[in-house]
This record gives sequence, structure tokens and C-alpha cells, in this order.
Amino acid sequence: MSAPLLRDVTLRDGLQLTGKLLPVQRKVDVVRRLLALGVPALEIGSMARPDLVPPMANTMELVAALTPEELRHCWVWVATPRHVEKAAAAGVRNFQYCFSVSDAHNRANIGRDTEASIAAMPDAVRVAREVGGSIQLCLATSFTCPFDGPVDPERVLAIASDPRTEGAEDIVLADTLGQAHPGEVAALVAAVRDRTPPRRIVFHGHDTWGMGVANTLAAITAGADMVDGALGGLGGCPFAPGASGNTSSEDILFATRPSWFTPATLAELAGMSEELLAELGEPNRSRAVEGARSKASAFEWVVDRERAGRRPRQ
Repeated sequence: MSAPLLRDVTLRDGLQLTGKLLPVQRKVDVVRRLLALGVPALEIGSMARPDLVPPMANTMELVAALTPEELRHCWVWVATPRHVEKAAAAGVRNFQYCFSVSDAHNRANIGRDTEASIAAMPDAVRVAREVGGSIQLCLATSFTCPFDGPVDPERVLAIASDPRTEGAEDIVLADTLGQAHPGEVAALVAAVRDRTPPRRIVFHGHDTWGMGVANTLAAITAGADMVDGALGGLGGCPFAPGASGNTSSEDILFATRPSWFTPATLAELAGMSEELLAELGEPNRSRAVEGARSKASAFEWVVDRERAGRRPRQ
């Protein structure tokens, strides 16, 4: 099993349930420290209405503060063609066009039926292409819905195969509630791989039932090329009752071991996530960070708390 690309989603899906707006410069610091450590992709914000999701209110200010090279690694959540237009005007080039497989959740999250979101996608693709950008098809509630229960995999496959979703380079399969198990995840990823147009497959998992890492590994084995995580397992959806934190980026990295991830990298991430989550008043749910703070000093991945987090902010 080769290590997939990790996309850290701390600054979007991680922050959105906290209710706290981090200053722009603090977000810039997080972006630059993660990129410097070798994290290949980041989700940095959302075009969601700031009155509904306050932690996303300064996303466009963050975009303006980053360089074009930094933005090349960064994704922004969008839900309408107008979102794509506004984000593109600010300099965004990677757009995650998201809607829910479940109508009930799409109405709660975006304010329209799923069909309306599908119908609008060709315009979103057109705008992204006009600025030379990339767009993802992101399917929330790919496994279960907080209102309607289990989601039929055939519904996911139908949306993925709908001609109106063509043009998306990637497809994101989101276990929004963290209720899926590894068998389900492997089966859906394999079906999307084998039965829908060729695209890079992204798995977005939550750890509500403790299956975050197991589901992520199942997705990778079945063909996922990119996986999402958040520092310390931060996150959750404000419009999905029962959703809890994302799968921890540190836990995913410890399990997959990409070439750039070393004990020193884990030490930096541990200090960084502990600092950020303490600032937000949120618990750190990462088991890798917990392990790194253990007393098993003969294990090279155990780090000294005094050494971690000393890197100055950039």
C-alpha cells in the first residue's frame, strides 16, 4: 500500500464547528508551517455564509495573504457557481464543489435539493476552467445521512456518472458522520473506481465511531489517491447532528508513513496541533500525539514535549 496524498482540512472542516474566528495571520501561519513540513495539500476555507459558519468569515482575506505558489496547494469549499466566481476573483484556483447525496442534508447544509446542486455544476466547472483552475466533485453524506439514515451506494454512483458532473478532476467521498465501517468504504471506493468516469478519488473521513484510520486505510487499499485529515482530529459539520471530529492528520500520517514524514515531523505537528487546539479550547483527539507523549523513550516516534513546538511561527 503506497502512501496517498494527505490533504489537511484543519482550516475549513476543522474550524467550522468551533465557532471561533482565527485571525488571518494565524491562519497564514498554519498554512505556511504545514506546507514547510511537507503536507502536500490543504483545505483552507469556505465560501459558506459567515452568519451561518462564522469561522469561515475571513477566508477571502486569507487567500489574499497567500502567494500564488502557496495557493497552488490549497482548496476552498464552494457550493454554487457564484461561489466559484467570487473565489476565483480573489485568486483561488482549486475549488471543492460540494453537495450532499442526501436531499435532506443538502437542504440543511446548502438550502436546496441535491438535483439543484447537480444542475448547477456545469456552470461551476465552466467558471473554474475559465481561470485555469481545478474543481472537485465532493459528495457529502456518501454513506449515511443524519436525517434519512443509510445512503444507497447506487445513488452515489449515479451522481458520479451523471454527465453534468463531468469536468471534475477528482471525486471526494465523504463519510460526513463517521458512521461507515471499512467494508463499506472499500466497497464504495472500488465501485466508484470501476464503474464511474476515471478521476482521482479522495476519501474524507470522520472518527465519530473510532473508525477514522481504519476507514482511511480501507479507502487507500481500494484505490483512493488522496485522503483528508485535520490536526488533532478537530472538526465536525454544524449541519449534521452527530458528526464529530475529522480523522486526525497525525494518525493518518503515522499509519501511512509517506517519505517526508519523520519522527521530527511528528514532533513538529504534535506541538503545532496542541498549541492550536489549546488556543481554540478544543480537545486533541489524536492517538499518535498521545503516543508521542508517552514514556516509551526507546521508540523513535516518542518525542520530548520540551522539544516539540519550538519552531518559530513563520
